Amino acid sequence: MVYQIVITLSVKKYTNIVMFSMDENGQASVEYVLLSLIFLIILGSVTIPLVSNSISSSMDVSDTSNVNSAVNSIANAVGIVYANGPGAKRTINVYFPDSGTLSYSNNAITMPVTLSNGTVKNVNANVPFPVVFTPSGDVAQKTNYNATVTWATGGATINVNLTQT
Repeated sequence: MVYQIVITLSVKKYTNIVMFSMDENGQASVEYVLLSLIFLIILGSVTIPLVSNSISSSMDVSDTSNVNSAVNSIANAVGIVYANGPGAKRTINVYFPDSGTLSYSNNAITMPVTLSNGTVKNVNANVPFPVVFTPSGDVAQKTNYNATVTWATGGATINVNLTQT
């Protein structure tokens, strides 16, 4: 009978020690989880705005570059038609990522590009001869166009006809 009492006491002490150490481990785990969560919240609140700004900036650069490419392609076609003389014709395909109006003034073709912050940047390309756009030079957003550049015999301007493809 003495042996039973000793065994019971030793089991009881062992059980108490194990439960006590498990509580300390659980508290430490919860603290590490909370610290990790706070770190992730701080990291996210700093990183997400930076990523958003960089995406907007890169989209602005991409749109401006595409408009610049389209305007320069039309200006190069005008230059080739001018070099070939009256009666010449050239057709090219151009892509406009942003809507706007192509216009001619001061020996240059111009198209405005609206950036993500609301400012407007004009993209220009010089041409050697006056240009007229038909119909009106309005282009739709994210659209491909065939630009037919012609110089009619005896004409005072080079005509650029834009048709959607």
